[in-house]
Amino acid sequence: MSYDTITLIWFFLLGVLLTGYAILDGFDLGVGILHPFIAKDDRERRLVMNSIGPLWDGNEVWLVTFGGALFAAFPNAYATVFSSFYAAFHLLLTCLIGRAVSLEFRSKVHSPAWRRFWDTGFFLSSMTAAALLGIAGGNVMAGMQVGPMFRYEGGLLDQLYWYPLLVGALTVSLFALHGSIYLYLKTEDELQQRVRNRILPLFYCFAGLYAVVTFATWLHVPHATETLTRHPWLWIVPVLNALAVLNIPRAMHLGKPGYAFFTSSMVIAALASLFSVAIFPNFMLSTIDPAYSVTLENARSSHQTLITMLWIALIGMPCVASYTITIYWIFRGKVQLDSNSY
Repeated sequence: MSYDTITLIWFFLLGVLLTGYAILDGFDLGVGILHPFIAKDDRERRLVMNSIGPLWDGNEVWLVTFGGALFAAFPNAYATVFSSFYAAFHLLLTCLIGRAVSLEFRSKVHSPAWRRFWDTGFFLSSMTAAALLGIAGGNVMAGMQVGPMFRYEGGLLDQLYWYPLLVGALTVSLFALHGSIYLYLKTEDELQQRVRNRILPLFYCFAGLYAVVTFATWLHVPHATETLTRHPWLWIVPVLNALAVLNIPRAMHLGKPGYAFFTSSMVIAALASLFSVAIFPNFMLSTIDPAYSVTLENARSSHQTLITMLWIALIGMPCVASYTITIYWIFRGKVQLDSNSY
């Protein structure tokens, strides 16, 4: 297998890992975003939390695996990305830890004030984490101030301008919509109906932001369509993406929430694919000089390293997938409260 071929395979595998994380932890974050607006009493708040209780930690494995694979396969990209978003990644880790602690600690003390505190932490951690993921993606899409030797020469405030913030808002709305459909599948009775009433407004919010971000990307990130221009067959990705977005309310109207959840998952997968297509063949495009960009070619590990990693991936990724499928099968059905619940 040639060096270039194995490099493309690893770029694709990184996309699979990132997409898997966005789909699986996306509804976890969405549930956290909706938590204070859906549940009306302590029992319902516990139901909402327990809908993701057995799943959230396994879903984060996909993010950890992505980070490890990026470090081993494209070390220069790993170093540049993580150093560029140093403060943001610290905040992201704080949010992911805060979400876990909120889940674990909330029911340890039977005090309304105590539980309100952790409910707030659960909401803020989930919403901030979703926004940070979108802001990072928006910066990578638009390009960053990468200088010689892959060093980021900008600052934190340079990453917080209108376009990444807009992508961050889109991500929050998408995960909230994804999480609402998941909650509809996991709840019953009055809570389920309340969730059902939120899905259409959330869809309109997401669809509006989707249209705005699409137009903003066309204006602000003209290089995003270069790969589509070179390979016209890839236009099928944005077309399928738009059709998937429109299919979400259709599936709910037909009374097929499982189909709607699958469709929202495909929307996330299509957006992740568009992101990969837009940045290819770069990991980070330099706005100082394109020669300073972090590309697949100058970021990759040695040929033998990528080959060895591929063998490891062929063993490890099926294990991760089988674990994920098993956990979802065991905890299928409506969420119920018992003595072991959060």
